[in-house]
Amino acid sequence: MSTNLTALITGYTGESGKALLKELIQNNQFKKIILVGRRHVEYTDNEYKEKTEQRLIDFAKIDDYPEAFHGADIHYCCLGTTRGKSGAEGFRQVDFDYIVGAARLAKQEGCKHFHLVSSQGADPQSLFLYPKVKGQTETALTQMSFERLSIYRPAMLMVDRTENRPLENFAQTIIRNTVQRIAPEWITTPVEVLARAMCFNTFTKDRPSTEILDNHAIFRLSEQQPIQTKEQSQATNNS
Repeated sequence: MSTNLTALITGYTGESGKALLKELIQNNQFKKIILVGRRHVEYTDNEYKEKTEQRLIDFAKIDDYPEAFHGADIHYCCLGTTRGKSGAEGFRQVDFDYIVGAARLAKQEGCKHFHLVSSQGADPQSLFLYPKVKGQTETALTQMSFERLSIYRPAMLMVDRTENRPLENFAQTIIRNTVQRIAPEWITTPVEVLARAMCFNTFTKDRPSTEILDNHAIFRLSEQQPIQTKEQSQATNNS
């Protein structure tokens, strides 16, 4: 694997996307990180400014923006919403149409490795909307014949959201104080754990061309020896 890579993130304004971007910024394997989304984000950190390139698109007209996906070796897809936030139709539009459209253009523009944040319980045959759509999206991507496709099925993502979701915040508080202390891999996945796993998995060798990683696999990957950051690399060179 080259150490002069260009990564692309869709869904970089969501909580898992923000955690992943932070992980990639700290990793000296990437020369540039392309951020494809609907809105511009003003970053104050100089390293974010120097290392990222933002390309704005309208996901509803995604086929009009093939150039936005050009030049990336690796695509990390963190797109997603909820039925409560977007309604049933809006949920399917984001979690199927937008993701499949992004994957199609990524493949067309030469992406070698596509990473998808899916969900625990994804099943295209499910009677319930959420796991059914997640499963259908996974199936669509496996039929695209990427050189490498990594699908992550985290459990409940644990994060301190900037977005106000009272019921979710209450549930996470209960879980943090009970289940997470006893069996952290059972029904929870901190977004930092997911981000570390996705980053490390990019550089692992001898993996299957298509892989589905459950929550336990995500935790195991996140615990592996981290890739050297820029600061660690400079310290090694100066010693």
